Amino acid sequence: MRLRPLETPRWTLDELAAELGSTASAEAVVTGIALHTSHVRPGDLYAALPGASAHGAAFVSVAQEHGAVAVLTDVEGAALVTELPVVVVDDPRAELASLSSTFYGHPTEAFTTVGITGTQGKTTATYLAEAALGDRVSAVVGTIGTRIGGVPAASTLTTPEAPQLQALFAVMREESVELCAMEVSSHSLVQGRVDGFLFDVAVFLNLGRDHLDFHKDLEDYFLAKASLFTPAHSRHAVINVDDAHGRRLRELTPLPVTTFSTAGSPADWRAVNIRPHRLGTDLDLLGPDGFVGELAVPLAGVFNVSNALAVMAALTSAGYDPTELASGIAASTGVPGRMERVEVGQSFTAIVDYAHKPDAVTAVLSALRPVTAGRLIMVLGAGGDRDHGKRPLMGAAAARHADVLIVTDDNPRTERAGSIRAAVLEGAGVGPGLAVEVPGRREAIAHAVAMAHLGDTVVIAGKGHERGQEVDGVVHPFDDREVLIELIGEHT
Repeated sequence: MRLRPLETPRWTLDELAAELGSTASAEAVVTGIALHTSHVRPGDLYAALPGASAHGAAFVSVAQEHGAVAVLTDVEGAALVTELPVVVVDDPRAELASLSSTFYGHPTEAFTTVGITGTQGKTTATYLAEAALGDRVSAVVGTIGTRIGGVPAASTLTTPEAPQLQALFAVMREESVELCAMEVSSHSLVQGRVDGFLFDVAVFLNLGRDHLDFHKDLEDYFLAKASLFTPAHSRHAVINVDDAHGRRLRELTPLPVTTFSTAGSPADWRAVNIRPHRLGTDLDLLGPDGFVGELAVPLAGVFNVSNALAVMAALTSAGYDPTELASGIAASTGVPGRMERVEVGQSFTAIVDYAHKPDAVTAVLSALRPVTAGRLIMVLGAGGDRDHGKRPLMGAAAARHADVLIVTDDNPRTERAGSIRAAVLEGAGVGPGLAVEVPGRREAIAHAVAMAHLGDTVVIAGKGHERGQEVDGVVHPFDDREVLIELIGEHT
């Protein structure tokens, strides 16, 4: 799928400068906007923003080689630009999203937008939203990438930068998309990537420890998430009131609110009579205005019931029929790397999941315990160059809930893998489960497969859908699902 619309906008630089309350240093015709030099196409306005280690204006020559015809920057950046016409504003990042939306003709006005935020479950919820719409044309933007009408479009961030995002929205408008379900990260809210338009519905799933390498503390993380639930970003809020932060958010937001619960909390939407089984979860739904129905969620775990309930509440709030939505969710084929079953004729259950934070590890193992007759065996590592504090917490969570924890490598990135494993093992020492260290992710998966018997469940956690492992700045091909299939085959 293309990343920009077929109908190319054409603005003079003077017109764009006027939108920003500024002037252009010379004339040019602009046909696109790009923030990164690698995204620049001929005719683009290059947004040169100040960065943590370098100013984007230092790379104007590269942008020009790729076809940039003008530069949007601040006073500091303008002093570095001699090659191209310039538009100068005080804070170009603050202006970029609104400018990009205007440039593409405010494309989100053509379809319904649902923004989903939370520490875990965002990807699953967007996929369930896509499934809920059945044959209607929908789009998904998130961690696994962007899909428009079921066709992938490349993207590298959970929430793309504003120029790329608005271009994708313009493509969605051309493809007659009816609804876009989008993951909204805390980074994107802080950095203004989702400014410039309003979500029709904003969904809050949950909040736990994550991204404390970016946010100064959990309160800062919560406030970043909470900013989505303001009139500057959204029209309606859907909130999980089983989560303590959700209950706080319900009191803080000035938006109209729809609530949901799987744990018996008073709410507009409630899941009752929850019946887990090996292939998923069945439940009864109680909704607003006396709605009563059944829902089959083809994913294990109450946390996935919560994700499905969030989708039901959000899309019903947007005007969709709940009975039709339930049928679509029941027909879902699942989510890549999220509680994904690997079946190649083995005698045990094999699951690949993206769980890479303490709450997610607990949720996955708690979901699988009731449907596992034998032992729960988890392979787990932690990512390098990320929040160090969550590593022992992940180890502790796994050791509390798994019978066997095999500590190995995730994406070490620039750190020593052994040091990361040691931190996970330190936390694992507080739990009753057996914890062993197996360096090398492939070797650790092989160890789990070799020890698994009839009735056991093996969970390979941390990387989910990812197809590479980053070590010392190099990404090596590695897909947990493919490796698991190969090793099961060798063992049997």
